[in-house]
Amino acid sequence: MEIRRLPAEEAAVRRYAEELWVPYNRELEAVVESHTLADDVDLVDEQVPWALEKLEATDYRIAVAIDTDEAGSIAGTDATLAGFIATDRDPCPSVFDRPDRVVVCDIYVREPYRGTGLAHHLMSRAGTRADEAGCSEAVLSVDVDNDRALAFYGKSGFEPLRHRMRVDVADLDGWDEKQ
Repeated sequence: MEIRRLPAEEAAVRRYAEELWVPYNRELEAVVESHTLADDVDLVDEQVPWALEKLEATDYRIAVAIDTDEAGSIAGTDATLAGFIATDRDPCPSVFDRPDRVVVCDIYVREPYRGTGLAHHLMSRAGTRADEAGCSEAVLSVDVDNDRALAFYGKSGFEPLRHRMRVDVADLDGWDEKQ
């Protein structure tokens, strides 16, 4: 197994989107009630330019696990893409007393590779990324109904930092009268 940085190249990003990003989001959609994908768009065609733009930014990275020993580009190998981790850097403004952080945006391991330790290797990659970026913390968000992810993050040492809540904007109408 090799973990490689996803380059900002259309063919590599397209393969990542088709083989990892769409399956990840389809699985998440089945587990998390609030995670619904659009039906009227081609998910890959929408994701590729978005990911390319993010990858060209200085702080966003995607690392892809490839089940291979062969060299070559992600787009050019026939090897199986086994999982990925996406990270971003969250620098702290000088007015706050907290460290810079690496944000784990997404992490996914395909079914045949679950339980093999790959998720831990991907999280270790996030740790390396944090070290390289001068960050001393890693943070992430997880859906409250994603029990598997909650268990994994808890076993990995993550602790709750804050609660993120949502409301439909229509439900905010009339709040000034409710006070």
